[in-house]
Amino acid sequence: MAQQNERQPETSDAEALRGHVALKGFFNICHEWGCSQEEMMQMLGGISRTTLSKYQKLPHIKLSRDTLERISYIMGIYKSLRVMYPSAERANRRVRLPTSEVPFSGSSALDFMARGSMKHLMQARRYFDAKRGWT
Repeated sequence: MAQQNERQPETSDAEALRGHVALKGFFNICHEWGCSQEEMMQMLGGISRTTLSKYQKLPHIKLSRDTLERISYIMGIYKSLRVMYPSAERANRRVRLPTSEVPFSGSSALDFMARGSMKHLMQARRYFDAKRGWT
């Protein structure tokens, strides 16, 4: 029983660190992309301004599986763009360019992702992974 109590804080600490690192990555990407608060709130699943403000302080916090998955999709999209384009400026600009390609249908990738559903993040990730030749 003593071992169980000793492991609990380690797991909790690891999950809190994972949340901190995920949020740091998310906000760094959003800074590069020039995201508004509304776009960030929507990409994180329609969270409130209060929650966004709390997250922006980069706490060591256990994030939900949903939030971690959303951030993972965004990090994958960011990575694909950086592989596809020779400069950070071009990669970051691409996410804001409207395109008629599926699934965006005239909107930018960022506008599409900021619709708030996990499905939109997943489809954007698949699109950019396919574009860079990795599936």
